[in-house]
Amino acid sequence: MSVGTSRAPGVKDLVRARADHGGPGDLGGLGLDPDELPDGLVVADETGHVICFNAAAARITAVPAADALGTPLEHALPLEDLEGRRWWQLTDPYGGLAIRVGQPECNLLLPGGREVLVSARYVRTARTGPVRRVVVSLRDTEARRRTERSHAELIATVAHELRSPLTSVKGFTATLLAKWERFTDDQKKLMLETVDADANRVTRLIAELLDISRIDSGRLELRRQPVDIGAAVARHIQAHVAAGQDADRFLVRVQRPLPDCWADPDKVDQVLSNLLENAVRHGEGTVTIEVAPSASPRERGGAETAVTVSDEGPGIPEESMGRVFTRFWRGSKRGGTGLGLYIVKGIVEVHGGTITVGRAPGGGARFRFTLPVGAPAYLQ
Repeated sequence: MSVGTSRAPGVKDLVRARADHGGPGDLGGLGLDPDELPDGLVVADETGHVICFNAAAARITAVPAADALGTPLEHALPLEDLEGRRWWQLTDPYGGLAIRVGQPECNLLLPGGREVLVSARYVRTARTGPVRRVVVSLRDTEARRRTERSHAELIATVAHELRSPLTSVKGFTATLLAKWERFTDDQKKLMLETVDADANRVTRLIAELLDISRIDSGRLELRRQPVDIGAAVARHIQAHVAAGQDADRFLVRVQRPLPDCWADPDKVDQVLSNLLENAVRHGEGTVTIEVAPSASPRERGGAETAVTVSDEGPGIPEESMGRVFTRFWRGSKRGGTGLGLYIVKGIVEVHGGTITVGRAPGGGARFRFTLPVGAPAYLQ
């Protein structure tokens, strides 16, 4: 790399002069201060000395801008690749191929081993002329690390949740195949029922994974049609009663007339199923479901349907309220994947609604979600 190794005389004065005349100090005369950029920006001139080192670059590298300005680029950014090689010597922006226009984003190391995402652009006055500027973009890797950790946690959770039912299915089917004649009909039925329940558990987990993938990628599709929320609530309560719950445990209040609600009925059922299941399993006392019209705070004159599900159990600790709708949150009791409420929030928000959690009058948990009403645009 043919960059100078000592501080160029008067470079800081040159930087200020260029900034005053629409140079790198204001991003080419756009009137935008480089310090306003969210990513690190480092610009070196034709001699390889730094003429721009914005606030984000100073934060990411822990090098004050005053110390970096005017120094050789390789001194201001002593970058190494993951194998310990000096990056500027490898890329040689000023003495390398004349047709090269830059370097794609890659993971590099700052002194001390901190990772940073770096990309570079070589600015030439002619297509194969000498490099007049080297523009370097720096990005912190923390956001990417959080995403990678989240994905790793998801994979670990899924592997753990799949192992138990699949082990059960494999064990019971292998036992039945090997020793079919030794079991009574009642024993065979019990084992097959267990296999069926575990297969359903695997199916539900796979469905949750597909929902998370679609929510995270913005590809969750809705098939909107008129939905009677009150009737949907009644169906879910009947299912719980049929499964052995006491009918007196549920209290339903529906304030009619309700405005027309256009939503995906399957997704609405998924939301109601999750909230009611949580209230029955983790709550205590009466489970109250309220359905009522509500004014939209976002649209003047707009209407929404609000559904509130509350119980009389111990509720959710105040310090956990902000984490209820995150992945893997399970509260004080173990069980499940901890993905249900994350999916519920995604479904409600795709519909254009909101969901909140709080404390019910009886002390238990209180979930309230809203769905916008009215026909979709293509029917209006």
